[in-house]
Amino acid sequence: MMRALRYRGSKWRAMALLVVGQRTAAARVFRTMMVEFPADPYALASLAHMQAQDGDRRSAMESLEQLVGLDPGEGRHWFNLGFVLEELGEYERALEALRRATQLRPELDRAWYGLGLVLIRLQRLDEAVAALKQNTRLQPMSPYGWYQLARVHIDRQEPDEAVKIIRHLKGFEPKVAAQLERETGLVTAPVL
Repeated sequence: MMRALRYRGSKWRAMALLVVGQRTAAARVFRTMMVEFPADPYALASLAHMQAQDGDRRSAMESLEQLVGLDPGEGRHWFNLGFVLEELGEYERALEALRRATQLRPELDRAWYGLGLVLIRLQRLDEAVAALKQNTRLQPMSPYGWYQLARVHIDRQEPDEAVKIIRHLKGFEPKVAAQLERETGLVTAPVL
């Protein structure tokens, strides 16, 4: 009972410190929690998030690697690791982490989007199309997956597919559709 109260108290203290902008003090609380509650992933995930926000990608990567070792069945941790690895330019490792995230949490649209971006960077365009299509199925009103999917179709010399996407985007994101038209030189008929 006392241990649970200490845990909750530490968690609330860290959150309160973050609210008032005391990031260094909050990080100290998270580190203390990691010592006192080593099997609990919350403090480590929180610390990794703070490190990433602060631009300390290497430290965030190390914390996230510890986290997936501690809690390997949580897809969000693998997504966060993949995101940081992609930002560090470690595309093959990012690919592995993002694939793991999509296996563990197939509904995690951001993981599919990140997977698509990494596959684009690796010039694995066929696989990128599949990942981005899954992202757009899960998040049909977000323009980001559609935009990247259209760009991949252009790179694959499939302008007709890109035109279909531009037309689709005109229905709910006309600015993104116009941007794609400018960037690709493809002009589509207005949506009626």
